[in-house]
Amino acid sequence: MIKTLRKRFIRIAMLAVTAVLLALCLIVSIANYVSVDNSLTQMLQMISNNQGIVPQAPPGGFDKPGTRPEGGFTPETPFSTRYFVLWYDADGTLLRSDLGKIAAVTEADTAEYLQAAAKHGAGYCWVNGYRCSVTPCEGGSFMAIFLDAHRDLQTVRTTAWLSLAAMLFCVACVYLIVTLLSRRAIDPVVKASEKQKQFITDASHELKTPITVIATSLKVLEMETGENKWIDKSLAQTEKLRDLVNSLVSLSRLDEEQSPLKMDEFSISEAISETAESFRDYAEANGHELQLEIAPELTYTGDEYAIRQLVSILLDNAIKYADEQTCIKLSLEKNKKGPVIRTVNPCAGITQQQAERLFDRFYRVDASRSSGGFGIGLSLARSIAEGHKGSIRATCRENGEIEFMVQLGKCS
Repeated sequence: MIKTLRKRFIRIAMLAVTAVLLALCLIVSIANYVSVDNSLTQMLQMISNNQGIVPQAPPGGFDKPGTRPEGGFTPETPFSTRYFVLWYDADGTLLRSDLGKIAAVTEADTAEYLQAAAKHGAGYCWVNGYRCSVTPCEGGSFMAIFLDAHRDLQTVRTTAWLSLAAMLFCVACVYLIVTLLSRRAIDPVVKASEKQKQFITDASHELKTPITVIATSLKVLEMETGENKWIDKSLAQTEKLRDLVNSLVSLSRLDEEQSPLKMDEFSISEAISETAESFRDYAEANGHELQLEIAPELTYTGDEYAIRQLVSILLDNAIKYADEQTCIKLSLEKNKKGPVIRTVNPCAGITQQQAERLFDRFYRVDASRSSGGFGIGLSLARSIAEGHKGSIRATCRENGEIEFMVQLGKCS
């Protein structure tokens, strides 16, 4: 449980940090793109307002207020701005062009850009790395200005990749720090869990002695006085107490960081068949038919005793809570992940929400707790399944049946 808690803590922390850093990376990249786009748009507006020409700085510079164009315009801007202009009529016929401020575009290339501008219409668009502005002119003609934005786009991409690389580096650093400090972070929980398990173990050992003394005394009393229903009831309750103590100890041990399970290869088909056959008479005595579908000659590396205990819990649960005079099915099959154990039995009146809580300790559908049992059997079954790197779940079918499916993992 401690390993699982630590992994979950690291996973949640890393997901939170990664989400925040990724959001920050996206914000920086989007803000950079918007800034570049706004700068290019301002430049296009300035060129459009000057009929397709970047204005030159006056002889006296831009000393007078209101003479400097917007967008970070400097005296060098007319010489560093690369663009070309196409004028065309409403039919898309090229009237004239100005390619004097660009070297990468020739007269032969204008047809492609003219077609893109005419198709888009008035407004702003992107064409092959150029920021384009289409403006209506007098006489029904149009002016399309194509501003070279390759260097700006490359800067945006570079910034995005650097931000992503920085994010990955930060995530790696945070992962290292969180991993190193995770033990200290969950240390209070670990100590509380250890104290709880120690309490259960100590209490169980303390209870075993008086339970044994009571059971022995009752048997001696029965030998002296003969059979008595009150003695029989006391013995039955004593046996239930012994089972409860043993189950609590088993749960506590399975929750330990060092699992007590002994992994060896064994025939899981034979183990489950033998365990199920031992329940056949018990099932028939309670009015249930037991049907087995066991895949033959399946082997598995795990704790054979624990697997037998798991099957016993599932069958005992099914026999106790199945509807009267119904059939209980137990099957064993194999898939890519490993062996799959299923039990199916009719159990009307239980909802899926209740079924999902059946694995909680001391939970029982019967709120009055008059149905027998302690409500920890399925919790123990879940611990056994998880100890074999597997899982267990309960599903309510539409026909009133409940299915318990155990997926065992590979432990070797």
